[in-house]
Amino acid sequence: MRVFVTGATGFIGSAVVQELMQAGHQVLGLTRSEAGAQSLTAAGAQVHPGHLEDLESLRSGAAAADAVIHTAFIHDFSKFQENCEIDWRAIQALGDALAGSDRLLMVSSGTGIGSGQGRLRTEDDPPVSSKVFPRAATEEAAESVASRRVRVAIMRLPQVHDTEKQGLVTYAVQMARQKGVSAFIGEGLNHWAAAHRFDTARLYRLALEKGEGGVRYHAVAEEGVPTRDIAEAIGRGLRVPVVSMAPEDAAAHFGWLAAFVGLDIPASSAQTRERLGWNPAGPGLLSDLENMRYT
Repeated sequence: MRVFVTGATGFIGSAVVQELMQAGHQVLGLTRSEAGAQSLTAAGAQVHPGHLEDLESLRSGAAAADAVIHTAFIHDFSKFQENCEIDWRAIQALGDALAGSDRLLMVSSGTGIGSGQGRLRTEDDPPVSSKVFPRAATEEAAESVASRRVRVAIMRLPQVHDTEKQGLVTYAVQMARQKGVSAFIGEGLNHWAAAHRFDTARLYRLALEKGEGGVRYHAVAEEGVPTRDIAEAIGRGLRVPVVSMAPEDAAAHFGWLAAFVGLDIPASSAQTRERLGWNPAGPGLLSDLENMRYT
């Protein structure tokens, strides 16, 4: 199968490209840089120049493929709403090229966009409105595209990690390094779901090969890692104190990350595992935090 991958040189996308190539698929990878083009070529993929705001490059890439995996997202959280709107337009453009063809479009969302704090989120949970949480625009765009006879699958991601990056946890590491303390909110009993980068890439491939539309998948290996455990692992790695932060002090300490760090967002992947036979092999988030290089 010839697959157009956006974000093909990114943290998750590059692992997806590797997984697809090893399984015998052809990859057309979107990149905006010469360095990205070189890495794709070295991996054996074809290069498609463009970026998320170049909608014509998205349309032409999708038109040239049997299926599309959309992993790209602009991770500048100072412009979070704007970047969610960019993602909405990008998905609509991909849908333009696939409309009426019944080809698969897989978009990447998050396990945290369902409603309700502390409840184990499942694949059945609908997203909140993008007016409540901007990232939900991704699934709103996916629903719009599906109405145009496109097979759409949604891949909801938790904190995807290895020993180099760990989703939002990466920013918590940066904050702890900057502030000289590793903090959690209250008792630190709120949870974040997690999955290893290569387990996640394998799930994208399995979902592609299944080819089913109208489904949500949860790329969850660990249903909920307590944020206190995360903060303690960071503290050990950086050799800084670990402290509890009152909720009212979170904004001053964490900045934009305060909107996320206190969330209790465990998630299940039971349906995904049964549907696709996915068995994540780890390592876990805390293991990767213990084994990463902090200097």
